[in-house]
Amino acid sequence: MKAHKPTTPGRRGMTRISYKSALSGDKPLKKLTKGFKRGTGRNNAGRITTRHKGGGVKRSYRDIDFKYDKRDIPAKIETIEYDPNRSAFIGVALYADGERRYVVVSGTTKVDDTFIVSESKDVKVRLGNRLPIGNMSVGTVVYNVEVKPEGGAKLARSAGNYIEVIAHDAGYTHIKMPSSEVRKVLSTCWATVGEVSNSEHRLVVIGKAGRKRHMGIRPTVRGSAMNAVDHPYGGGEGKAGRGRRRAISKWGKPTGIGQKSRRPKKYSNKLIVNRRKVGKRK
Repeated sequence: MKAHKPTTPGRRGMTRISYKSALSGDKPLKKLTKGFKRGTGRNNAGRITTRHKGGGVKRSYRDIDFKYDKRDIPAKIETIEYDPNRSAFIGVALYADGERRYVVVSGTTKVDDTFIVSESKDVKVRLGNRLPIGNMSVGTVVYNVEVKPEGGAKLARSAGNYIEVIAHDAGYTHIKMPSSEVRKVLSTCWATVGEVSNSEHRLVVIGKAGRKRHMGIRPTVRGSAMNAVDHPYGGGEGKAGRGRRRAISKWGKPTGIGQKSRRPKKYSNKLIVNRRKVGKRK
């Protein structure tokens, strides 16, 4: 982490990630980069559908390979780069046939490291290698995990995240999620060995409101500061409490720490072995 001299109130306590030591310093690969329209949180009528979104610094989109459909061809990491659209670091993977693709790299990956995507039993469960999760021993730490076979990586893709393999049973593999939830996925689903890079991301202190706006995040107003017509917590004389036992959103739905908001009939309920632990003590 990199701290700043307290030259202003916003600088005091502000921290950044030391990118110079983590990245290779290469520019984005033009062939795998394109422009895209930032989400502003508004629909075609101009009404806000997702709050707290809008503005932000202009970004270009890096086309990341989450399918990993080049099998049994060894690849080498050419560069490790910053991606403004995600918290993890990415790298250019040069395959033996000459094709280049962007991939999310693991925490200890360095330039010139190699990996392979293969379902062969001979492939070692080694950092960076990608193989079916059923081929991995109990206790293996993985990321970029599929929910459905050949569906592409969906789980554990953000900075510092990882999933632990804890059991194999009747064609399913039990995995422990970053949220502490234990769920089942088919043993034919693919996963990458290791944990996601940039684990220091959670330690960053934003420091000032302007930096948040550069990220494309608009201000959040407390419900108790609104009028009664705008929020269930609004209105009242002076500084009033929320006036109810359970925390709810602007639309009356349960929210906040310790409240269950999952739909009772969600399709994936049958795949959950243990629900995640909620509250301050996880």
